[in-house]
Amino acid sequence: MFGYVNINKQELKVKEYYKYKAYYCGLCHQLKKNYGRFGQMTLTYDMTFLIILLTSLYESNVTQDTKRCLVHPTSKHWILTNEISDYAADMNIALTYHKLMDDWQDDRSVISLSGANILKHRYQRVEKTYPRQCEVIKSSLIKLNELEKKKEQVVDIISRPFGELMGELFVYKEDVWKDTLRSFGFYLGKFIYLLDAYDDLEKDLKNQSYNPFIEMLKQDGFEEKVKEILTSMMAECTREFEKLPLIWDVELLRNILYAGVWKKYDEKQNKQEEKGENN
Repeated sequence: MFGYVNINKQELKVKEYYKYKAYYCGLCHQLKKNYGRFGQMTLTYDMTFLIILLTSLYESNVTQDTKRCLVHPTSKHWILTNEISDYAADMNIALTYHKLMDDWQDDRSVISLSGANILKHRYQRVEKTYPRQCEVIKSSLIKLNELEKKKEQVVDIISRPFGELMGELFVYKEDVWKDTLRSFGFYLGKFIYLLDAYDDLEKDLKNQSYNPFIEMLKQDGFEEKVKEILTSMMAECTREFEKLPLIWDVELLRNILYAGVWKKYDEKQNKQEEKGENN
């Protein structure tokens, strides 16, 4: 469900692209430093966006460095880190732990249980530091699981738990910006959940799996309705975003919110157009 909050590289300036990569590599470095190779496997674009947004809002001091890694073994690459990088790394671990436990409880996946056991003690440390966020992650995934089992068809209802989860992650501090950040994350989370469902629709139909768009697919104007729903979610999200007094990297952030988040949607539309031309 993650990986949708990405850049639109074609519309970025070169310096913005390399700065984004530096934050992304910085998060990767912090995950390895704090949680080892297994922690690195939880790396997501979405948490990179969270780091850039919160760093801009709080004008947090950033440490610059150069590092080698498995991906860049022959030459050092630029990384940017700060305390929010540590926060994002902790949230990655919390999300991964609860997702693995959810998979174990649903499917009795031994692989998922093994992964959760590897992360258990690390997660417990995160939970002590961030009990509010961890409780919302846990309760939101439980609610989401219950709704999916009931095959909830109302997209506003089924997307709400993941919106609540993302909203809480963006509230780094309970301060004057908490309501705006929570609302921003809420709509971004709903968008992510629904875009992921739309992206998986063909696969879910083939596998006869649950998907909240299956019933809507039977209605006229399905594609237009999906676009309208997703556009509505991002309109609310960007409305909250523009309330924040951001100066640092604001064009990079806008690139992600106004263009990057639509990348996979556009790719799917292009594939559908190609199929139509070939039939």
